[in-house]
Amino acid sequence: MTIVLDEAAGDAAARENLLDRAFGSARFTKTCERLREGRLPARGLALKAVDETGRMIGTLRFWHVSIGSTRPALMLGPLAVESDAREGGVGSTLMRAGLARAAELGHEAVILVGDAAYYERFGFRPEATEELAMPGPVERERFLALELAEGALDGAKGDVRATGAIRFAPKAAPVEARPIAA
Repeated sequence: MTIVLDEAAGDAAARENLLDRAFGSARFTKTCERLREGRLPARGLALKAVDETGRMIGTLRFWHVSIGSTRPALMLGPLAVESDAREGGVGSTLMRAGLARAAELGHEAVILVGDAAYYERFGFRPEATEELAMPGPVERERFLALELAEGALDGAKGDVRATGAIRFAPKAAPVEARPIAA
């Protein structure tokens, strides 16, 4: 039995280990990673799947982006499932829960770079991304979009840019110590 829950702060190590097993170190070189670097996932859209023992067997996150300079959207990814749980529908369960949550929260569109054969079952299509540009190389047939609200991507064109909350605030410059005049 798979249960979908919100990620907790203590899940970071388990999530990173799962992503390492699923994608290896090459995950840090992907174009989508450029949009996630230094950002927090969209509020309420960092999910995990656990089995009956409480072991994390899947992870899914969404990130705030903009298309062009003003059109808000979400970027999905990564979606990862433990190898011993891949035949149990964990990925589909996470996807359906995540997309439903995104719609409930009022988001209107989701983009991703992934396996079209897998994501088409959830309604993702490449047509809406034809006029979009990612901040690095991407295989066009893997660049997909889904409208959660009808017409949300009509006429969409331009660069995809990260817009989410920044994970680490810049550190303030050190203040030089000066003697206080008496």
